[in-house]
Amino acid sequence: MPRRRSPSPSSSTAPRNRTPQPVRVRQRTFGDFVKAFLAFVALAVLLVGVPAALAMTAGWPFPETFEPMEWLRQDISVSTFLGILTFVVWLAWAQFTACVLVEMKAALSGVGVPGRVPGAGPSQLLARQLVAALLLVGATAASFTPSLAQLGQTYDDNQRPTVAAAQQTPGLFAQQQEQAAGAAAAVAEQASHTEATPAAAKKQGDTKFYRIQPPEGRHHDSLWEIAERHLGDGRRYKEIFELNKDRVQPDGSRLSEASLIRPGWIMEMPGDARGGDLVEMPDDAPEVSPEVRQQISDYARTGDGASGGGDQAQGGDQAQDSGSGGGAAHVDLPRQRPAPETGHADLRRPAPDQVATPAQDSSSFGLPEALLTAPLLAAGLLGALGHRRRQALWQSAFAGIGGRRGMEPPTPTGDALDVQDALLVGADPEGVRLLDRSLRGLAASLAAESRPLPTVYAAWMSNGDLHLQLAQPSGKPPSPWQLGQDQTFWMLARADAEAYEDVDTAAPYPGLVSLGTMDDSRLLLNLESVPGIVSLSGREEDRAAVFASVAAELATNGWSDRMTITLVGFGEDLTALAPSRLRHLDGIEALIETMEAETRQRRGALGAAGHDSVLTGRTGPARHTRWAPHLVLLAAEPSSEDAMTLAELAADAGRLGIGYLVGTGSGDLPGAAWEMEITAEGRLLAPLLGLELDAQLLPAAQRRAVVELFTDADPEHGPDGPGTTPPFLVDISEQGRPAVYARLVGSYEIIGLETPDGERSALLHEALALLLLHREGVHPRVLSSALWPRGVTDDVREALLDRLRDWLGTDPDGTPRLRTDDAGRLTLAKSVVSDLDVLRSLYHEATQGKGVDSRAVRGRLLTDALVLVRGPLLADRPEGRYRWLTHEIVDAQLPLLVADTGLALAEFHMEKNRAEKAIEALNAALRTAPADERLWNELLRATHALDDPERLTALASDLVTRSGARGLPPRTEALLDELLPTWRDAVAAAG
Repeated sequence: MPRRRSPSPSSSTAPRNRTPQPVRVRQRTFGDFVKAFLAFVALAVLLVGVPAALAMTAGWPFPETFEPMEWLRQDISVSTFLGILTFVVWLAWAQFTACVLVEMKAALSGVGVPGRVPGAGPSQLLARQLVAALLLVGATAASFTPSLAQLGQTYDDNQRPTVAAAQQTPGLFAQQQEQAAGAAAAVAEQASHTEATPAAAKKQGDTKFYRIQPPEGRHHDSLWEIAERHLGDGRRYKEIFELNKDRVQPDGSRLSEASLIRPGWIMEMPGDARGGDLVEMPDDAPEVSPEVRQQISDYARTGDGASGGGDQAQGGDQAQDSGSGGGAAHVDLPRQRPAPETGHADLRRPAPDQVATPAQDSSSFGLPEALLTAPLLAAGLLGALGHRRRQALWQSAFAGIGGRRGMEPPTPTGDALDVQDALLVGADPEGVRLLDRSLRGLAASLAAESRPLPTVYAAWMSNGDLHLQLAQPSGKPPSPWQLGQDQTFWMLARADAEAYEDVDTAAPYPGLVSLGTMDDSRLLLNLESVPGIVSLSGREEDRAAVFASVAAELATNGWSDRMTITLVGFGEDLTALAPSRLRHLDGIEALIETMEAETRQRRGALGAAGHDSVLTGRTGPARHTRWAPHLVLLAAEPSSEDAMTLAELAADAGRLGIGYLVGTGSGDLPGAAWEMEITAEGRLLAPLLGLELDAQLLPAAQRRAVVELFTDADPEHGPDGPGTTPPFLVDISEQGRPAVYARLVGSYEIIGLETPDGERSALLHEALALLLLHREGVHPRVLSSALWPRGVTDDVREALLDRLRDWLGTDPDGTPRLRTDDAGRLTLAKSVVSDLDVLRSLYHEATQGKGVDSRAVRGRLLTDALVLVRGPLLADRPEGRYRWLTHEIVDAQLPLLVADTGLALAEFHMEKNRAEKAIEALNAALRTAPADERLWNELLRATHALDDPERLTALASDLVTRSGARGLPPRTEALLDELLPTWRDAVAAAG
């Protein structure tokens, strides 16, 4: 897992984030031991005493001989009833024994939730209570929460817990620290205290050591709990981490992640550590073995006091060699953990020291940071928005909505424009593509080996590499995947991920969703695999921002096939993002009713299909079933009764592919398996999971702007009419000759400018093309993101803009042709136009301007427009450049515009029965829009007007060949039936 940031001097005086108090490790009381003893007696009586009594009094339940026909002939007597009753009691005992075994296994393993013994409701409840009481002396309340930081760790050291301290007489500083720990109420004092304590404590010689405890029951020791017990504040775990980071441990490995510690390791403690099980070392600790005493002594020599700076690791190795005891060989754990990234998690930005902060970047105005720092969410929203706009264009072109044709998509303004720019800058479609291919490739490889998908709790994306965190070891991963830092991490390097091709298999982990970043490594939690409810506490507005981000990414991500996302208590407007995925329910009662039915249906479907979980239904021969997840996002805090009902439903949810994220204001939600808190500063905290993230959020203002982008793109939104005015019209008269003319429709040519010299010519041409396609203006950060997808510094961007201004020059009045509008966006002067601008203007003037009242003008304008079409947009663009075009809809607009022009010109000629001219116009349009059904249908009508059946039959045969296995579209087939009833026989005879 990624490394947490160490406190920096600049941040030591700043207020610290409010952190939830973890569940404390409860000290065992005399009552606990009494309960455990009584539970042991009860279990012994029920498991041993009952069968012994039955065997002595009624005998074994199985007869000595097997003669069913003879039994049926016997008379029914009292002994017969007693025999049946005895057999029932034996069955009840066997069922209870099975319940105890299931509960004991779940309690000791600490993974998942106990399985359900069929028909054992009250018996399993009794078994659970007795097992819990028996384990009370060895487990804590916190131990029943699965930990992301500890998942899959196995421990070979089964020693009893030992805590040792090597300590001299406390100095004045330690006494001051004790007083401060008792009186400090200000969070800022705690932050500065975090920085000052380790150095000062070591300076005074007040040093202690702690030995990591092995797991007890489900409880695993953690630095947070150690700091909670011995320093009085779990947030001081960073002090312990900084004191021990990268020092060699007795087993030969090193501490590199605050959340990854192992039993038997030794932790140097701050000087003010007190309480708990601390004992004096080395002289006053008779219960500590000489071997452990020697290990602590050797470990002490690896600290800052023994060696400095770069020699620490060597000194640690020498100490390990001399003090490990027994001369046993030790092997370090594979150090393939996610490394901190340079910039964003998508590798699209330069290193942090090369990127201007928002305060330094004069061009970062107006763009919401929440979307700039959410590359996967931005990519999903941008892709879904482009799909929605293309769909609206096609619907309007085919007159499916309101009779409109050639509809121009609306140009966003205000907050919606800022959000669109933020999506363009922050989106990482390449990262989404690699994640999707990597996961599907893994599923395909496992299916080829007849292996099931492992349960994945989380994924980390760091430095381009992908790390999957498994619920339990699942063997060696298929190539090119590798084992990570232990058996529960599978890792795929970016270079190997780029070699993956598209595969035809279901998305294996569609429930993965981004929660935030830790040291620029991005965490994706698999909501559908969580063994229970995930709770989110914090202020209502902060929780709403997390819920909106999760819902928006799940609804639009590119690594899912299909899913159902149920929103309760929020997000009714979010359904506009993906109506097929998102649904909104009014209240918790409706949710419970819906999920009870869904849970029953999924259990029955899994049983009927013979699958253990939805994962086995997504790969292998049964992958056609494509078990889609159902994720529930409940922002409204449920009552205690509703929470318990949800907890019961969620107990088996991980197996069924159902996930629950529930908000709570109090932070205490019954049945919550994982607990998180969102702070007012945007930090997502889960101490018991070892997580402290910069949360991914979608605040209310940005949510409304995103929804506005989608609703404006809806074809049913807006006024009806034949069309809308293009955003930029040019003077098409002789007097409107431009100073700079760029041909974009076809090969890229520029008239009116000298070709720039040097390697920057390609960048200047690409920047000009982007500006020409966005006459409304381009944000400087959008321009730099398009030209340099992996990021660029401000000085490089500004240098390019200066060269672009010099290249474009000025108008005769001295006004520069590249300008900056009042909002800070880059715009071009009207004297710089493209053939696409002229094409739009000619079609608009012919259909909505002068051509409406003059047939001759309309024909001339449409003919001039069609002459401009020389091929697809930027036909000769170099490979690897102009990738920003994937975000645009101009690739859909241009064919539709050309088709509309061809259709209008064909109609113009057919009015005078000039069928050959109409066919010529339609064929010219088909070269740019070959898939437009309207053009083919009009071509059939124009050819039929020639009264040449052989030519019409040849055209029909060509259409059938082009359509291939899909067959002709229904409207085209119906038109052929009308124009040429014998076309099927004629085509069959010809082909």
